[in-house]
Amino acid sequence: MVVCGSNGFTRLSLLPSQEQVSIESMNQPHFSVSPNPDVPFRVVREDKHFLVVFKPAGVVTQPGIKHEHDALLNGLFSKYGRRLQNLGKARDYGLLHRLDKQTSGLLLVGLTPEGYDGLRLQFGDREIEKTYLALVHSAPQPPGGLVDFPISEHKVKGRKRAALGLRKGAKEAITKYSILARSGRFSLVKSHPKTGRLHQIRVHMASLGCPIVGDSDYGKKEPIDRRLGPNAHCLHAAELSFRHPVKGRRITVTEGMPDFMKGIASRVAIECPKKWQ
Repeated sequence: MVVCGSNGFTRLSLLPSQEQVSIESMNQPHFSVSPNPDVPFRVVREDKHFLVVFKPAGVVTQPGIKHEHDALLNGLFSKYGRRLQNLGKARDYGLLHRLDKQTSGLLLVGLTPEGYDGLRLQFGDREIEKTYLALVHSAPQPPGGLVDFPISEHKVKGRKRAALGLRKGAKEAITKYSILARSGRFSLVKSHPKTGRLHQIRVHMASLGCPIVGDSDYGKKEPIDRRLGPNAHCLHAAELSFRHPVKGRRITVTEGMPDFMKGIASRVAIECPKKWQ
């Protein structure tokens, strides 16, 4: 910007005009969630109305205390910020469900109001089929069946924990399971949660005497558990099956077990079936 001084000479100002600042600020979107392109995730399927994304173990799903900027949603905002912001807080900025920090696997995210609302309705009607893989201690008996134990939530040292039994606040919790492979003191289990309670599969497997390997809340403290550390356990959301929220056709998305979980399974002589590799 050129400015005329009192001595008649001109000088160049490096400061932008007020008008320029105003235009630039208008072009900068205001996001309710801070974008962070360094958060790891992978888009497995992209549609105009929704995403299916893979969340690695160790990443929290949504921002919270101590995770204001490194959650999956922060990463999603770095790529889809305008669309997620448009959905607003009432639609959880697109998040339709969550995975625990230590759990890897597939998540559904809405991108449009039609996409979010259509999928939310399917979650409410229990039409969405979710398949999890879990490496567990021992083997559940019988080798296939249904766990139907209510779950309530409470806090231990400020952290949410699940508790089984008919107590105040308990809600119906149903998990179908079957053994895929077994070797010695470990099993690979496939499970289908019919409900979506806090830590449902983890606490249901523990109730059968088969806690998930690496589960520091409900599991064991054997060397194989400790080697995973606090940010991962052997539970993986491997498949989602749902109807397209607008077109209605059935969609199934599968994501094989992560390498760290296949490595742990290999250490205990369990081979992952080809479909889940």
